[in-house]
Amino acid sequence: MSLINCKNLTVAYEGKTVLSNLNFEIEKGWRVFVIGENGSGKTTLMQTMLGLKKPLEGKIIYGDGLKHNDIGYLPQQREIKKDFPASVYEVVLSGRLNKCGLFYTKKDKQAALESMAKLDILDLKNNSFKDLSGGQQQRVLLARALCATNKILMLDEPLTGLDSKTSAYLSSLLLDLNTKHEITLIIISHNFESTMNLSTHILHLNDNQVFFGTTKDYKKTTYYKLMGGK
Repeated sequence: MSLINCKNLTVAYEGKTVLSNLNFEIEKGWRVFVIGENGSGKTTLMQTMLGLKKPLEGKIIYGDGLKHNDIGYLPQQREIKKDFPASVYEVVLSGRLNKCGLFYTKKDKQAALESMAKLDILDLKNNSFKDLSGGQQQRVLLARALCATNKILMLDEPLTGLDSKTSAYLSSLLLDLNTKHEITLIIISHNFESTMNLSTHILHLNDNQVFFGTTKDYKKTTYYKLMGGK
């Protein structure tokens, strides 16, 4: 059974339809990259799949016991406040807020430590988040998103604003999460090279669903060449 199944889905931003009649399924273990021009509705679609927005039409079916709070989410960097006075551990642990009650449990705290270990930032545990470099902050925020899930991560432009070395390192961490820890990835990306190198599947949007399928098949389309593929 698929993790996420979108059927005849129409989504809107501020009451205006941005994407219509979407139909696709996402299976466990896939690395799905969502591409398209600015304003094509990529972020709105992701927020709808997260349950943050209601679809105008159609439905989203979650499989394998998946619920909204089982999905880890890393929003665009510009939406994140990066100067708040909290430790790395506190930031990562806050990824469990949707799962815990009034207090963090031993299980929540263990999940935070395990997430930091997977992202190789345990040595930063007690550091102040606001004092970290941009690349370190992004790894912490990725660990926070991972703390909420052992199934699926949704990432909105996770490599934007990073230098090439940091971007390559973060890409390798994402690949490791997918291949070694079986975390399904859904990633919005404008980095065409990274998209083609990392993805197993492509969802191309432009007011509607232009293409959905394997990266191998996408490379055979005219859309691939129009986006800069060779």
